[in-house]
Amino acid sequence: MRILLSALLCFPFLLFSQTTAKVIGISDGDTITVLLDGNVQKKLRLAEVDCPENRQPFGKNAKKFTSDQVFARQIRFTETNKDRYGRSVAKVYYDNGKYLSAEIIKAGYGWWYYSYSKNADLGKMQEMAKNNKLGLWQDKKAVSPWDFRKKQRENAKNKRHQKQLEQQAQK
Repeated sequence: MRILLSALLCFPFLLFSQTTAKVIGISDGDTITVLLDGNVQKKLRLAEVDCPENRQPFGKNAKKFTSDQVFARQIRFTETNKDRYGRSVAKVYYDNGKYLSAEIIKAGYGWWYYSYSKNADLGKMQEMAKNNKLGLWQDKKAVSPWDFRKKQRENAKNKRHQKQLEQQAQK
């Protein structure tokens, strides 16, 4: 019984333990690749933030900001989940405890991903960045990445449908 109780008490620490790694790649503003012990690479999707896609206005700026903050540096991260693409979703910390997602939002290079976050402080940081017209908030017509991706999917679906109609008309 004591062993079971001890295991249950330690489980949260095992689940939420921090890992140290070196950042070796930046895919976009909210996705990095790290090098773990044993020369193992791991792709991390940053928790609680969604940055503009590379093809969106400010997408390259968000990628550069993230790169300037953590590329080739040691970070600590805690995995919180897996996304639908199998990437680890993680909270990433650097420079003695700076939370990367918060820094991105404060600088105006990402949206608080409120659908996947309960941290209302990030929403306040976003409002401050927006009020101060920082980063992407300089654009009065800024489109959230989730709306951008939805539009891209709809356009692709419409193109496929149009192509099918054209093929049927040729028969």
